[in-house]
Amino acid sequence: MIPFRSDVMIIGSGPSGLACAIEAKKSGLSAIVLEKGSITDSIRRFPHDLIWFSTPELLEIGNVPFVIPTVRPTRVDTLNYYRKVARHEQLDIRQHDAVEEILHPGDEFLVRTAGGKEYRGTSVVVATGYFDNPNRLGVPGENLPHVHQYYDEPFSCVGCDVVVVGGKNSAVETSLDLYRHDARVTLVHRRPALSEGVKYWILPDIQNRINAGQIAACFDSVVTRIDGESVHLKGPEGERSIKADFVFVLIGYHPETDLLRKFGMTVDPETLAPHADPQTFETNVPGLYVAGSVVAGKFNNKIFVENGRLHAGPIVRSIMERKGRKP
Repeated sequence: MIPFRSDVMIIGSGPSGLACAIEAKKSGLSAIVLEKGSITDSIRRFPHDLIWFSTPELLEIGNVPFVIPTVRPTRVDTLNYYRKVARHEQLDIRQHDAVEEILHPGDEFLVRTAGGKEYRGTSVVVATGYFDNPNRLGVPGENLPHVHQYYDEPFSCVGCDVVVVGGKNSAVETSLDLYRHDARVTLVHRRPALSEGVKYWILPDIQNRINAGQIAACFDSVVTRIDGESVHLKGPEGERSIKADFVFVLIGYHPETDLLRKFGMTVDPETLAPHADPQTFETNVPGLYVAGSVVAGKFNNKIFVENGRLHAGPIVRSIMERKGRKP
């Protein structure tokens, strides 16, 4: 097999990966995007009725206007926008084939996929995000079929007892959505209050629902185990059990650190962030870069689409300089 060659190989077709491909093309570099799912696959798996906090211009890439008739885009608006940008820019995106290896034999990188494809090039950008790796509770029963780490829509839970674990935006918004679709909701959080990062227009809503007894809340409480009927907690009142037909464990996500280390990156054991130059995003492996939310490790409240898309410029400038060409 003769490997496909490209100046830049980009792993991940989220907004930051697409932005890197666009920036590379504008600089006269050939670029290929390797994606294990579909274009912007993480956004595709967001809750179906999601509305962004950001306005469209903060999500734009490639200087392509994001035009919608409302102030804030929906999940569908965003998926359609990035799809159209990829088509407009004629990006070379190879979907549904996960990257398994990044080797560095000599002056080039060799990238291999699960489907047996091989790609060679002088630079690689890893823009894999973190959404595929939910944080775990580490308790018995967490892998039962009625326990979920993602939430899409409420209709399967109508009339059911549902426990939502977490205290940030995902857990709060899920609890409110389930409550408004006739589920009996209990919100469990290990801290004494909800996160200060909960969106300011949602915080009064969840507080009012809790105060009115419409959503039950267990603060300062940790899950000790889950069985087929209940979630067992330990909190200020001691140990207790809560009936649960469904459980949503929404306590955040983290990058796939084992894969990053396999690629040769040094990863901080505390932050789970790959070691990278803060100006160029080049890792300890020369020519290997990171972009987007994967840069922040477990502190994924630091880098979003809004600022992760901006990594493309510094990365491509660094690649051009390594080639001895003017950006």
